[in-house]
Amino acid sequence: MYMDLYKKPDRKFRLEIEGLRTVASILVAVYHIWLGNVSGGVDVFFVVAGFLITISLLGRYEKNEKIDFSGFILRLIKRLFPAAFTVLFFTGIACILWLPEVRWDQTVQELIASALYFENWQLALNSVDYLAQSNEASPFQHFWAMSLQGQFYIIWPVLLLLTILIAKFVFKKRIRPVFLSMLIIVFIVSFIYSVFKTDVNQPWAYFDTFTRVWEFSIGGILALLIANIKLKKSFSFLLSWLGLIGLISCGIILQVSTVFPGYAALWPVLSAIFILIAGDQGGKFSAYGLLISKPLVNFGEISYGFYLWHWPILIFYFILTGNKTASLIDGLLIILMSAILAYITSKFVEKPIRNRKSLNVKWRTALVAVLLAAPVLVLSGFWYHSIAEQQAELKTMINNEDYPGAAITAFANSDKEIAESVVPTPMQARNDQPALYSEGCHQEVGETEVIECIYGDTKNPDYIVALVGGSHSAHWLPALQGFAEKENVEVRSYTKSGCRFSAEEFEAEDCTEWNRKLMEVIVDVQPDLVFTTADVTAQQEVPEGYVENWEILKQHSIPVFAVRDNPRLKFDVPSCVEEHGSDSLECAVEREEILPKEDPWSKLENPPDNVYYVDFTDRFCENQYCKSVVGNVLIYTDSHHITATYSSTLTPFVREALMPVLEKYK
Repeated sequence: MYMDLYKKPDRKFRLEIEGLRTVASILVAVYHIWLGNVSGGVDVFFVVAGFLITISLLGRYEKNEKIDFSGFILRLIKRLFPAAFTVLFFTGIACILWLPEVRWDQTVQELIASALYFENWQLALNSVDYLAQSNEASPFQHFWAMSLQGQFYIIWPVLLLLTILIAKFVFKKRIRPVFLSMLIIVFIVSFIYSVFKTDVNQPWAYFDTFTRVWEFSIGGILALLIANIKLKKSFSFLLSWLGLIGLISCGIILQVSTVFPGYAALWPVLSAIFILIAGDQGGKFSAYGLLISKPLVNFGEISYGFYLWHWPILIFYFILTGNKTASLIDGLLIILMSAILAYITSKFVEKPIRNRKSLNVKWRTALVAVLLAAPVLVLSGFWYHSIAEQQAELKTMINNEDYPGAAITAFANSDKEIAESVVPTPMQARNDQPALYSEGCHQEVGETEVIECIYGDTKNPDYIVALVGGSHSAHWLPALQGFAEKENVEVRSYTKSGCRFSAEEFEAEDCTEWNRKLMEVIVDVQPDLVFTTADVTAQQEVPEGYVENWEILKQHSIPVFAVRDNPRLKFDVPSCVEEHGSDSLECAVEREEILPKEDPWSKLENPPDNVYYVDFTDRFCENQYCKSVVGNVLIYTDSHHITATYSSTLTPFVREALMPVLEKYK
């Protein structure tokens, strides 16, 4: 079939797009509120954006023979900024008033990321940050889609400019066929990357701009071809309903949040494409007739604001009520409140700015953009500074006699110590981590390179201790640092998120490969002692892979200092302490529930004789309870990782147990 690429679509307002936006935005809200899932509605926004922006950019270029990049961006600012920054500002105020302080640090970072349109990358980084896995959904999390769309609005004019240069100076052809070829290439490359990245690291892929560009490009491809697509009425009728039903059913049939984007995202994307292709060709009884109905079209005008408002309202509903799910009535009230706020925002903020003719002057539009963004940036700046000040205060509290931490367990009356205040505070606890994290010394998920960092006596050490394993090894670093220099000990850290020091075949191949490389490094370094964990609290036996690695070290005459894994509580500790207080039994677990009396080490029939086993769990738990706070020091950053502050209070106990072993084997 011959395609006339120079044939332009009729210049008319496509009402079904407003209806399609309504359906997509309501689906997003419904799935968030009642199903706790993702609908695929956001993918529809991406397709529609690609479709409309391609028509707009190309049309203006063909009319004026130039790309008015600044004008294009400023027009988008007039349309997008008013609602976005209104929601950001009032949500930020609500966070300061009602959000638990333990969540402030994560949330203010996401507020800044949302205001600067890189929230998708902020979430991508958190998705692979092993220690960020306890982070609850923030009121700004949904801005990932707006951020990605904002990045698209930068990419597309650049792509068109590149096309113009290639068309004029390389192929000597008109723009449209070259632009179509460019979009097809972008589609193919992005889709292949999306499939690959979704397979190897789906959490990252979900937020990655480049795994989503194909969704915009397919909308752009359709924009260039749609004028040539004429269908029979009966086929258009079926295609429109197939698209609408497919869109509504997507989130029910697919686990969108765990399999997208990749192949699975074709479902909602093609559903949107079907509806756009069918257009009004199917008649009034097609899905077009429903989508152009007055209620859907009218709601479409506020669908952007509705999307922006529904998520923070839902999050604060959960925070203020303590509910984990929303009832039918509560959910309907959330939808109603979101719609009302969207209407108010549209009527009193968006439309006055968008329709004011005096703002058509570029410098005035730019000034409006600054005035809209300024309150949010100022608010987030003060908030961030306040958090940073509290984090800095933690350094002054270390080694304070009022906060003895683990030292209190050496006294018989330790259970009578009730803290009026704790360090770190619940908010400080999230970032109270060993130095190796901030210094880039802890390997990330997915990577296999062995990273070495050196602490303690680095000039003239008498001993070398290799700290190896996962995060449950890493959090012992402050305890070692507390005496390393005094005892002339050099500590070399080799740690990686989610990867214990084991010879087992891990499900995550990067852990298997990293452990193989790590063993080569240790054998080459020949440390005087390897410090690692001896077991996993949740398991009843010492993993065979642990013993196998210890046996390999034995062959190379390398002794092992293996510590029993610390208790793992059943809740987020900082959140619990903030809500219930440091002395509440709500934030304690009976010792028998999480620490079996017979430890896994004692069950080993023939433990390697190069392994020196130590059980420090009495420094975490008293006879009956494992608590969240000991000696006025908060123990955990989440439910099972030790705060750097508490780890440092373990120094005398680790020193007492470890130094004789070093001296024995030296």
